[in-house]
Amino acid sequence: MPSYTVTVATGSQWFAGTDDYIYLSLVGSAGCSEKHLLDKPFYNDFERGAVDSYDVTVDEELGDIQLVKIEKRKYWLHDDWYLKYITLKTPCGDYIEFPCYRWITGEGEIVLRDGRAKLACDDQIHILKQHRRKELETRQKQYRWMEWNPGFPLSIDAKCHKDLPRDIQFDSEKGVDFVLNYSKAMENLFINRFMHMFQSSWSDFADFEKIFVKISNTISERVMNHWQEDLMFGYQFLNGCNPVLIQRCKKLPEKLPVTTEMVECSLERQLTLEQEVEQGNIFIVDFDLLDGIDANKTDPCTLQFLAAPICLLYKNLANKIVPIAIQLNQVPGDENPIFLPSDAKYDWLLAKIWVRSSDFHIHQTITHLLRTHLVSEVFGIAMYRHLPAVHPIFKLLVAHVRFTIAINTKAREQLICEYGLFDKANATGGGGHVQMVQRAMQDLTYISLCFPEAIKARGMDSTEDIPYYFYRDDGLLVWEAIKTFTAEVVGIYYKSDQMVVEDQELQDFVKDVYVYGMRGKKTSGFPKSIKTREKLSEYLTVVIFTASAQHAAVNFGQYDWCSWIPNAPPTMRAPPPTAKGVVTIEQIVGTLPDRGRSCWHLGAVWALSQFQENELFLGMYPEEHFIEKPVKEAIARFRKNLDTIVSMIAERNKNKKLPYYYLSPDRIPNSVAI
Repeated sequence: MPSYTVTVATGSQWFAGTDDYIYLSLVGSAGCSEKHLLDKPFYNDFERGAVDSYDVTVDEELGDIQLVKIEKRKYWLHDDWYLKYITLKTPCGDYIEFPCYRWITGEGEIVLRDGRAKLACDDQIHILKQHRRKELETRQKQYRWMEWNPGFPLSIDAKCHKDLPRDIQFDSEKGVDFVLNYSKAMENLFINRFMHMFQSSWSDFADFEKIFVKISNTISERVMNHWQEDLMFGYQFLNGCNPVLIQRCKKLPEKLPVTTEMVECSLERQLTLEQEVEQGNIFIVDFDLLDGIDANKTDPCTLQFLAAPICLLYKNLANKIVPIAIQLNQVPGDENPIFLPSDAKYDWLLAKIWVRSSDFHIHQTITHLLRTHLVSEVFGIAMYRHLPAVHPIFKLLVAHVRFTIAINTKAREQLICEYGLFDKANATGGGGHVQMVQRAMQDLTYISLCFPEAIKARGMDSTEDIPYYFYRDDGLLVWEAIKTFTAEVVGIYYKSDQMVVEDQELQDFVKDVYVYGMRGKKTSGFPKSIKTREKLSEYLTVVIFTASAQHAAVNFGQYDWCSWIPNAPPTMRAPPPTAKGVVTIEQIVGTLPDRGRSCWHLGAVWALSQFQENELFLGMYPEEHFIEKPVKEAIARFRKNLDTIVSMIAERNKNKKLPYYYLSPDRIPNSVAI
């Protein structure tokens, strides 16, 4: 009688093993086997991290094995089981791999296909077509769209983390409990004694050092020592944690009535301001999105305020970017003066602090939350709803949506919900952050997620003109490496553009992103369908780059740039100044966050800047969804390209007082998971 050797690999994460009964059935082209209990006498099967082998003898020839069916039945208490893969050795000596990488819960069952990636057009056998269809029907019931707030991209229909499908939950929910993590961060930073001291102001700037952890030679300490300098202020628009707002000024806006006379002492080329604009030396950051946003009113004992500044910057003869004019609100007038470097020291300093605070709000809610977290969740949900596990695009993308839906669900549960942690320290808490996302959705376009196009659109693409824009330089390298990789994978499975057009599962995935993620807005420019291999490669690059590199660039520098509170105040406790010559150091300190809010802010930026335990970085694919040699070779080339980029960035950063490393591939996690 034919005999098969079945090798079963159990996951190595916590609680991956099971004591339940595990049964296996084989489905072949010539028949189906009986159900076989996988059990070795006097042996603890399916322990965490184990790889177990079993001999399975069948009554008759089964032909080519098409499916493997696994059933789990209760032994004592229900425990979930994480099955990595099954390998089958046939009577002829051939090996067939069946990747799984999924949880089997309760008295569940799972049906696996072999690991070769297949498009729907490749499946001619009825049982395989049926398996494909059933998998998507099941998934579409599990992964449902929900509107969390009007105008937001749709998200997963789950009120809390435990409501999610088991396959996308965190291995340990405790590890991503925001309340626990922020409290633990404050404890680790030795600042928990201040965490309840709301309404209690600091004495002066030096007093902030009581909650500032000095770690020798780090960026955060350099920020503390140089934050008041114009060079440091300008540098952050290029290489801080929100390097996406600065753009070349092509025409001075009417709402900022700045003249050459006002800024003459800042201009170094003996040109008028208009001539400097023409030569491309003037840059602008406009925080108009904040205009009219409601400030946080959740604490009746503390008034909180927002501004909507316009900041004009200048490229000096050393090619460094420095601020030359700041107007703190959008409508010019006597009570909205234009602050200048030539003004009194504290007038100019407070104006810059207002800009830094506004930048913090845009960074947290738009650059970080909307444009990486929420967008990546949309891609993830659409992928699970429309691409079966055997589809090559599912195999390519699944590592890049790992834990994204889970972290966002946890954020909606604890962080950005009503009375959530976001309300504790942020001036845009209490609903302002919701208004911001609703507004920013109008500007969320597909082209703005294409990194090279986004850089060009802001007029920031010239390396000669703007030589110190490391975010741009490193981002372009990583973008090209990802695009080369996706183009190779697309080329392996799609031999023509026609195959792309005819892949209905792929087209449904793309359409779901447009209809539900982007709410069907034509102005978003998101494609409703994809017609060429080149466009598919670009689309996949957007998905992977957004989830990995873009998120890394705007997330992991938060402690570096935002831990020194005066450099990134999460709230301001007095309105913007309406006149010059009246600002004092006492007024500035009284405007900055109180002790309690400072501590919650510091705990947040510390926790958000930490990598996950067992983090998987770009190019790391420990789950072998692909088994074919050409794809494995493409992955190896991708890793090699990424290693080259790591070396280039390390070489450039040598001896730099302010190294830029957020886009070094060895520091870019595969997915949005924190």
